[in-house]
Amino acid sequence: MVQVDLITGFLGSGKTTFMRHYARYMVQQGWNVCILENDFGAVNVDVMLLQDILGDHCDMESISGGCDCDTHQRRMRTKLISLAMQGFDRVIIEPSGIFDVDEFFDILHDEPLDKWYRMGNVIAIVDAKQEQQLSPQSAYLLASETANAGMVVLSRSQLATPAEMDSTVNYLNHALEQNGCARRFGADVLRKNWEDLTPQDLAAVAACGSKQASYEKMHFDQHDVFSSLYFIDRHLPLPRLKEVVNELFADVPEALSNTQEVLGKVERYSIEHGPILPNFPLPEGFTDNNDYLRHLVLVGAEKRWGKNLTDEQKERIDFELETIKNMGFPGYFLIVQDFIGAAREIGVSVGPGRGSAAGSAVAYCLGITQIDPIKYDLLFERFLNPDRISLPDIDIDFDDDGRADVLRYVTEKYGAEKVAHIITYGTMAAKSAIKDVARVSRLPLSESDRLTKMIPDKLPEVDGKAPKINLKNCYQYVPELQHELNYGEPIVRETLKYALALEGNVRNTGVHACGVIIGRDDITDWVPVATATDKDGEKVLVTQYEGSVIESTGLIKMDFLGLKTLSIIKEALLNIKERWGKDVDIDHIPLDDPKTYELYCEGRTTGTFQFESTGMQKYLRELHPSTFEDLIAMNALYRPGPMDYIPQFIARKKGIEPIEYDIPVMEKYLKDTYGVTVYQEQVMLLSRLLANFTRGQSDGLRKAMGKKIFAKLAELKPLFINGGKSNGYDEKVLEKIWSDWEKFASYAFNKSHATCYSWVAFQTAYLKANYPPEYMAAVLSRNLNDITKMTKFMDECKAMKVKVKGPDVNESRAKFSVNKAGEIRFGLAGIKGVGLNAVQAILDERDARGEYKSIFDLVERINLSMCNRKVLDNLALSGAFDCFEGVRREDFKADDFNPSFSEALIRYGQMYQMSKATQESSLFGEAETIDTAKPEMPGRPLWPDIERLNYEKDLVGMYLSAHPLDKYYLELTFGCSVRAKDFGTEDKTSEKEYTIGGLVVEAKSLTSRTGSQFGIIKIEDYTGLYQLQ
Repeated sequence: MVQVDLITGFLGSGKTTFMRHYARYMVQQGWNVCILENDFGAVNVDVMLLQDILGDHCDMESISGGCDCDTHQRRMRTKLISLAMQGFDRVIIEPSGIFDVDEFFDILHDEPLDKWYRMGNVIAIVDAKQEQQLSPQSAYLLASETANAGMVVLSRSQLATPAEMDSTVNYLNHALEQNGCARRFGADVLRKNWEDLTPQDLAAVAACGSKQASYEKMHFDQHDVFSSLYFIDRHLPLPRLKEVVNELFADVPEALSNTQEVLGKVERYSIEHGPILPNFPLPEGFTDNNDYLRHLVLVGAEKRWGKNLTDEQKERIDFELETIKNMGFPGYFLIVQDFIGAAREIGVSVGPGRGSAAGSAVAYCLGITQIDPIKYDLLFERFLNPDRISLPDIDIDFDDDGRADVLRYVTEKYGAEKVAHIITYGTMAAKSAIKDVARVSRLPLSESDRLTKMIPDKLPEVDGKAPKINLKNCYQYVPELQHELNYGEPIVRETLKYALALEGNVRNTGVHACGVIIGRDDITDWVPVATATDKDGEKVLVTQYEGSVIESTGLIKMDFLGLKTLSIIKEALLNIKERWGKDVDIDHIPLDDPKTYELYCEGRTTGTFQFESTGMQKYLRELHPSTFEDLIAMNALYRPGPMDYIPQFIARKKGIEPIEYDIPVMEKYLKDTYGVTVYQEQVMLLSRLLANFTRGQSDGLRKAMGKKIFAKLAELKPLFINGGKSNGYDEKVLEKIWSDWEKFASYAFNKSHATCYSWVAFQTAYLKANYPPEYMAAVLSRNLNDITKMTKFMDECKAMKVKVKGPDVNESRAKFSVNKAGEIRFGLAGIKGVGLNAVQAILDERDARGEYKSIFDLVERINLSMCNRKVLDNLALSGAFDCFEGVRREDFKADDFNPSFSEALIRYGQMYQMSKATQESSLFGEAETIDTAKPEMPGRPLWPDIERLNYEKDLVGMYLSAHPLDKYYLELTFGCSVRAKDFGTEDKTSEKEYTIGGLVVEAKSLTSRTGSQFGIIKIEDYTGLYQLQ
């Protein structure tokens, strides 16, 4: 690793002169040295003063001071990253003297610098005749410069007497004591004239290291900290200060004038800005966003709650509107409600809300969310805290297909130049770093693959925790990589070394999955932009700032999320409409539907949203949920941590354990969860009820408990105890409540989010319980490319006694559909090599003129330019033509001796369609009949079942009409001890024999690295695939 040495000291103390001696010594020892000049000023004078020591083994880089501490450290970090790959042994840094030493070394502990650098020496330079009447700020800087030093070196010692040097060291110790530091210096201070330093002296300096010392931090005003007066401030009158400055720069007076000239031209700039809301176009009769928002909310409130609003509803609306007005966000709500309304008008499925936004009654009345926040005790201040202004964040779920339509609407409404996506930066991972370096260094591909295969999927645990997969850890814990790094071929060692340096660096850009910026002005007026390719392959405008930075610019980020579940619901509703001819209003289904709760009680939730895991199904069967609130609570509790409370929750619902409240009034907010605190909102409401917390204080409590901000908790606890006592509650009981909250509140969940997603989950369960084939057809359609899920959902259909049949050219739609008998048909678009255009042509003709009567009727009617030979072959081999009498799949498989029957069919179809076109153009065409000879069926021998089914699986991805293992069903079911999907998950600590059966789908004989032979066998049964080795 590269060693970093830091040379500190006041401006003018002699750091640069000492560095000349130190760097020369380093080079003489054979080190490759880089001097990093960190000069605070417009003109880097020290760079010029060090030019003469540069050479083959000594180089120099410089960075100018930043406008703030973060900028300064960011520039330092960037420069060190660039130096890491240049082959230096030592980097010597001379700072400007304006930052604490420990702050400089903080950056060395961050990735990726911690992989390349180690902390070396801290050498503090102090003037032997140091002024001893410094201001408190300057004395602090003197202490901070020396507190972590491995050695203090006095400059200009030839001009000072021993007594003066003793006085300087005593004053240094006084400054350290004054600032709460235990360090003290004495005989260990180097006091020699630098011209008399011996190699032994410099060797001692080069081995001095650094010390860990604490001291009381002093926080400067942002402007004052950068004033050079702090470094020379000696309580002198201004004229004398000017004299001191001129003395310091007597040899380069132009440095002062140049600095002043450049300083006069510098403008302070920051990307940070307040919210920049787009201008929302108001309709006639309105001139103010606040008035129009109130109008829309009141209209929506009447639709939601009726004309006669309760006092609670009125108070909630007024409070929220006033808060939104004071924060300056009416335009934000108008924009969101506008594009959500537009989405619904164009048929896009919109989610009920997500996150804390569901706690807003304004959002509910505007149609942004679909959950009544008052009914479910959801809180607005969980979304917007009136005590602190923060940008609202409303994330919207749309169905996958409709999301692009909403984005198109927004772009057209506000202008393409005012809408942009957000860039993402992809970084090099361990394997890609090795591959990229190997390609550049021309390491053979076989060697590159060999190295990347050494990187495991998981590292062995250290202290009970598996280390993160990165090259640093892999080099440490993988012996093979350690050997290659230390003893491999030179090109291999270089590849691994540079891969470590590059890992984590930006490799490519992408587009944020959901984040979109809508600006008031052209986006380019505020941030730099670029183009990037989205997931659909289209070039889109993106900001060059990533999401973590973009919000500080004031530009409004909105998340347009695609939720597959909404697409499933939308498709299920279309299936219901097609089969039953009725429209189901999914947003107004009954929350007490018996079939839905029966499904939940039996744990039959496979394919539904949020509740389909095996563990959740087990708890549902134990709980027997009977209300929507039960489902919300289970959704919130089923996570690591809160899961421990599920048995208590179930026991209390069943009456096995008594429901108890520490204070009777707590029942008001804990009744629905049987006395168990499940949600953050419950803590917030109870703090108001018991201790008179304000809305802002209760949200502060929620945040402090969730993020374990102990200082804030210590501040709020006395308020809670005293507030509760003033309401007549016992202090011991209040202490217990607070203690219980501290234990659980960090696990408590956002009820707003849990309620929204439980509502979506209930919708899916309702559809599955009441319209099983229609819902499962939608589920299968949306998981067509995931064979594992398809297999699981096909098994679920069998359990539900819903038959799934193969593709049929007369019954199938493009996606999975339901026929009149309630059977699911495989979609034609799911057949490999067919294509959506061909499918649409077949369906359009069928819808226009009825079912196809025979294979000849099919080719007589369809567009043969879209439906070529390959399309017909694949349709036939997948079983889509089995509905036609006399058609065999075998006739459509070409071989060396026989062409596919589809060739003859296409020739016949083309001749028929040409004859028909000629007849229709004739004056007497309608009176004639078309006489075109039909080709004879080849009648080839039938295939064995296994061959027929293999073609079927190749084209549709699974066995549909039957399974090759059907004849061995009893043996596999009762003769095997484990199924393929479960094999390998058993306890490995004890030896045990297993019996497994299935199809051998692949077998390989391979050679290991040690030269021994081994084999791999892949076995497939009804449940899936497993690899034996």
